[in-house]
Amino acid sequence: MLLCTTLTEQPRVAAYVDALTLHAGSSSENGSEEEGEGEGEEVPHDEVLPQGYWMTISLAFRKLSRLRYLNIHIGHDVPSSNTWILDNCPFHLRSFHCDLDWDTHLVKFLETQADLDDLYIIDYNDSLMDASVAPPSTTSPLSANSLPKLSTLECTFTEAAAALAPQRPLIRLKTCFSRSDPDAKRIEMTNLFAKIQLSTAQLRSLDIADSTYAESFSVELLSTIVGTSTTAHQLRYLGTLALPIAGRERLRFYGMLMRLPRLDCIEVEVSGWQPVPSTLAAFRALASELRLYCPTVVMVVFVHEFERTVITYMDGVYRIDEEVGPELLWRSDQ
Repeated sequence: MLLCTTLTEQPRVAAYVDALTLHAGSSSENGSEEEGEGEGEEVPHDEVLPQGYWMTISLAFRKLSRLRYLNIHIGHDVPSSNTWILDNCPFHLRSFHCDLDWDTHLVKFLETQADLDDLYIIDYNDSLMDASVAPPSTTSPLSANSLPKLSTLECTFTEAAAALAPQRPLIRLKTCFSRSDPDAKRIEMTNLFAKIQLSTAQLRSLDIADSTYAESFSVELLSTIVGTSTTAHQLRYLGTLALPIAGRERLRFYGMLMRLPRLDCIEVEVSGWQPVPSTLAAFRALASELRLYCPTVVMVVFVHEFERTVITYMDGVYRIDEEVGPELLWRSDQ
């Protein structure tokens, strides 16, 4: 809070800030300010936010005319409804991580962000949602010409991806299926890819998480991916799909992967295998088998109970790569 007060009271200092990270409800043991790439402000989750905390942030925001990178992290014990702090901000961001609610304040702010190319949103409300479920005042659609440079999108709902993909140059997308019922999930998938098809760019990276990974649905998903022009031709990273156990189904799986000519990294779920692959020899055998059909692939990420093992292939050698951060692979253009 002291940091934001300083920025408000010293405009000359604020003019130099191009990156800011805020933690409200952090698990840090103390409430000290934290400096990283830019400036940071942190408040422990087990303490009440100081009186006037959000107003202080709002006033500081209005002084940050050169801010380009903003991360707002909200803890579970802190309300995420204070989107009004984004009102009347003078800055034009390139990257924005937002744990705040999706409402009219956030939408109005995003409408002004013509330079934004990297967006993370944790919340989304469908603008067509029934009024009995959510008051109309809490939702608002983005105009079709907003966010014209958006190329990287991470969101926890496919509905958000479907809303933001059309008419925007998306090349990286990370999202998650909301439904668990197979039929409902199939409808969700169909709607998502219909909207991705309307993007003005071709995806290089696609990561769709799921609460449960079923072989049959993964095969359907892969079939949809290879059958969609905006996801088939330039895709380099693909995750996460359940790797079929049965040989015939796995060959069918590989056959569809062959229709992704630029693929060099894939993430596969193997929790259903018995025994579960756990040694370099086992990982090497599966990766080598996959590369027989998809020689462009040089990295395979094996997932078991949310634990990831990265296998890389270089100069004829397979090895476990412990230096790669698998959670960020979808962001890299390999």
